[in-house]
Amino acid sequence: MALQPESRWTQPQGTPQQGWGRTAGVDAATIDAGLRTYMLRVYNWMASGLLLTGIVAYLIAHNPTVAEIFYTVVRTPRGYATAPTILGYVAIFAPLAFVLALSFGINRMSKSTVQALFWAFCAVMGASMASIFVVYTATSVASTFFACSAMFGAMSLIGYTTKRDLTKMGSFMMMGLIGIIIASLLNMFLASPAIAFLVSILGVVIFCGLTAFDTQRIKNDYVEFSYAAGTEEAGKRSVMDALGLYLNFINLFQFLLQFMGVRNND
Repeated sequence: MALQPESRWTQPQGTPQQGWGRTAGVDAATIDAGLRTYMLRVYNWMASGLLLTGIVAYLIAHNPTVAEIFYTVVRTPRGYATAPTILGYVAIFAPLAFVLALSFGINRMSKSTVQALFWAFCAVMGASMASIFVVYTATSVASTFFACSAMFGAMSLIGYTTKRDLTKMGSFMMMGLIGIIIASLLNMFLASPAIAFLVSILGVVIFCGLTAFDTQRIKNDYVEFSYAAGTEEAGKRSVMDALGLYLNFINLFQFLLQFMGVRNND
């Protein structure tokens, strides 16, 4: 329930009247406590989704029979690489379909449906990322994950605590995101290492910025709308906010892997 300045605060009998300032203080404290609870729920959803993605990716990569359904392994001068099968391409592009379905259909979906789609999305994302355990050494994947976690945590903390409005920066980062998508598509035909390197650098910068922006946006949305805990709307919004942060983390991890990943050669 949204707490507005006009909400009535019952003054105990026998105590002096404190005025509207007291009510505003109580409301602000209540909203602040609710915000912390809401943000914790968002991060819990995000962390659970990442855990599911990691488990699915690991299990597929270490089960040759299942792995062959999604990709074939090829040897290159740089080390092992993978080529997606038809089902592998489905797994790669399926997350986009889930995101579109959630983004445009959330108002018509129940909370349980939104949650189920989120879990399905994370599982499919795991299938699409299984090949990283073949291409890169387990040690480099782990070290990249921890580095990504540290960067993500720092940028999210900045977004949560800063007093500066990050709206303009968020818009700039979104334009940059469109730019690297176009550059990546072009580089599929050009196969230029220089372009790939530049895209990776820009990708790290952009998704660090988007992490800070999205964290501030989630915080501001809660303060503005004050989703009541336990309501259908709060349940759906927390999953969608977690999805946004999840995507930032996954993309940041993949771009960092271009720098920190050590390819398997055995």
